[in-house]
Amino acid sequence: MRKKIVSPRKFVKPSYAALIEKKRDGNEFSEEEIRFLVDSVLDREIPDSQLAALLMAIYFQGMAAAETATLAEEIMLSGEMVDLTKLSRPKIDKFSTGGVGDKTSLVLGPLAAACGVVMPTINGVDEEMEISTREKLGAIKGFKSNLEISDFREQLSKVGCAIMAQNDQIVPVDSILYRIRQECGSIPSLPLITTSVLSRKLAAGSESVVVDVKWGNGSFIPELDQAKQLARNITRVGRAMKKRVVALVTDMNQPLGDSVGTALEIREAMDLLRGEGPEDLKEMVLKLGMEVVRISGVAGSTLSAKQTVQRHLEDGSALAKFRDMVEAQGGDPKVVDDPDKLPKAKHCKKLPSPKRGYVHTINAGMIARGVRLLAERKNGTLDPAVGISEVKKVGTQMKQGEPLMMIHYNDEANSEAALSYLREAYRLAPKRPVSPDLVVERVA
Repeated sequence: MRKKIVSPRKFVKPSYAALIEKKRDGNEFSEEEIRFLVDSVLDREIPDSQLAALLMAIYFQGMAAAETATLAEEIMLSGEMVDLTKLSRPKIDKFSTGGVGDKTSLVLGPLAAACGVVMPTINGVDEEMEISTREKLGAIKGFKSNLEISDFREQLSKVGCAIMAQNDQIVPVDSILYRIRQECGSIPSLPLITTSVLSRKLAAGSESVVVDVKWGNGSFIPELDQAKQLARNITRVGRAMKKRVVALVTDMNQPLGDSVGTALEIREAMDLLRGEGPEDLKEMVLKLGMEVVRISGVAGSTLSAKQTVQRHLEDGSALAKFRDMVEAQGGDPKVVDDPDKLPKAKHCKKLPSPKRGYVHTINAGMIARGVRLLAERKNGTLDPAVGISEVKKVGTQMKQGEPLMMIHYNDEANSEAALSYLREAYRLAPKRPVSPDLVVERVA
């Protein structure tokens, strides 16, 4: 837990208005001022209106690396810290800015555990695009992500991986700030994203972090330059906190993998853990997995890291760890051996290509919204059985009437509501486009 301000000189508390004006004018906060602000947020003393104004000032003026590092550390200390020091294995976590069809978090924890790395994953809302990792895992009967810290720690000791929902015990100030950021439009603030990422991951017991910064129409970060700037910002602030952080800037201008949904993505993740699955998802998991084992010290060279990751995907040990994680968190482990036990939609139909040509562009964000509409129930929950599969990617040659994707649905009305988004997501052209690179840049 955090401590109140302790300073060798008397700290005179400034007014909130004065701090807003200071950041509005582009000046840096002192360590004492940052501690005072975090205390004020934690104690609910600063009004939401002034906190929103402060966050918008940070959005427009930014923060220096040292300033951001101090804020991240104070937010990290605002709640309980998960003590994993008794675990001798390296503790590394992965963060993603969120993407459509991104099921790498489902794969990387078990894969890291099979490689001898502990991955303590606390999943926040800022890591999702329409459908969360927790909602995906909810497709497995009985699976629980609302864990107590003691259970989280015990599972990490026994299994080596766990996926826990963020709660008010860990980094409570981050949760408050994220709510206000949503309300005032400051979600894209680079220093605030950075403090949220590092405070949560380090509070969960991680020693180092691998970050997947996604850019494109299926991400919260639409511009490549902004994604590169965020990657550099996170690694620079990580260094200021004396932590090793590696960031990959990756393309999210089309869905990752061949399916988007809940049970469909679980099935695809398990395929990958069997050494199968779509090539782009394999590449993404391989690149991120290599960073995890290298930053942990399990593998020294690039070649050694690649061989380590491939071996554990192919020999069944990563799949076994996934089964152990599912069972430890109350889920039915039989789904790992028999994926047909996952929920399955009653109906399936194709989305036909309107003409001949090559898939030129895909708006992944529209696909995400379409799948969300497909899955939404009247009670606010998501139907775990529905979604899309066999998604055709950029560069695929299509004949008129061939399926661009298969739509799995239970409710006809939801299907019709989703269709307009799914149709509009695709653009076809006579010439084959240049396929985009999945990993654009590595920042360390």
